[in-house]
Amino acid sequence: MSKQIQVGSVAVGGGAPVSIQSMCNTPTRDVEATVGQILRLEEAGCEIIRVAVPDMEAARAVGEIRRHIHIPLVCDIHFDYKLALMCAEQGADKIRINPGNIGSKDRVRAVADACKERGIPIRIGVNGGSLEKELLAKHGGVTAQALVESALGHVHLLNDCNFDNICISVKCSNVPVNMRAYQLLWAQTDYPLHLGVTEAGTPTMGVLKSAMGIGGLLCLGIGDTVRVSLTADPVEEVRAAKQILSAAGVRRFGPNLISCPTCGRTQYDMIPIAREVERRLESCDKNITVAVMGCVVNGPGEAAAADVGIAGGKGEGLVFRRGEILYKVPEEKLVDALMEEIEKL
Repeated sequence: MSKQIQVGSVAVGGGAPVSIQSMCNTPTRDVEATVGQILRLEEAGCEIIRVAVPDMEAARAVGEIRRHIHIPLVCDIHFDYKLALMCAEQGADKIRINPGNIGSKDRVRAVADACKERGIPIRIGVNGGSLEKELLAKHGGVTAQALVESALGHVHLLNDCNFDNICISVKCSNVPVNMRAYQLLWAQTDYPLHLGVTEAGTPTMGVLKSAMGIGGLLCLGIGDTVRVSLTADPVEEVRAAKQILSAAGVRRFGPNLISCPTCGRTQYDMIPIAREVERRLESCDKNITVAVMGCVVNGPGEAAAADVGIAGGKGEGLVFRRGEILYKVPEEKLVDALMEEIEKL
């Protein structure tokens, strides 16, 4: 089990629930826009939010942003250690930085001391696109070994400053390399791991890459907090993260819909019915399993573990609960009947 760190009010690692993160795409210096976006992300289920801090104006806005939101705030900083110092002073809950790219050891120590004094953890965030040139040459490009060596090198820089309140990520856009890097890192350290597939793309392919790269690791018991990186509204990142965590069996966020893929035995218009059930379940927060099955022959049996479900026949269908058939209704009333049974649970 990994160590546990505290990011504001959210515990990360050490057996705590795997938390959901996202990152604002508003200019951080625009407090109103950034706070507005964070509040929407909170409503969607985001539990930790990160903002970019490219300059001192953005750093000075951190305190005002923090006062108007309800989830921990992470500041993403590159190169300028003074930005990290200002963000710590402004009340950041975590700093994302690579100690090796902010200059001398004295600067690294200054950031470590400021964070230690305030109990602020540091995430070492290694990306395939910004690996050190010597590591790229040594390993022949972006490899899992290069990512891990870079991360552990940054860890040593902080450890040398007597700082151990650390979280690590090793992201790249190549899913197999990404997964292997996390597996190697998990075997070599007990720091909590922040999972993600960087530059995953638009939701069409990005969710799929993230489901493989993040979900696959979660199924192996690896990972303590996640951020799905999509070229989209950050709210879509949060929705995708919830789906991935649910599919991996790590957390539940409302109903689990199961439906069969249809076959030649299907005698009713199942596909639009399944979509309508999915739509109506969006507002349901019950941790239940709902089944939409293709035929009455084996539907209730195959979905016996479902809390409630329907199975169609020619122009009609069955409503069942935990494998037990309750009653038969016309096809056009199946969805309404199902939703009525869900209300009873």
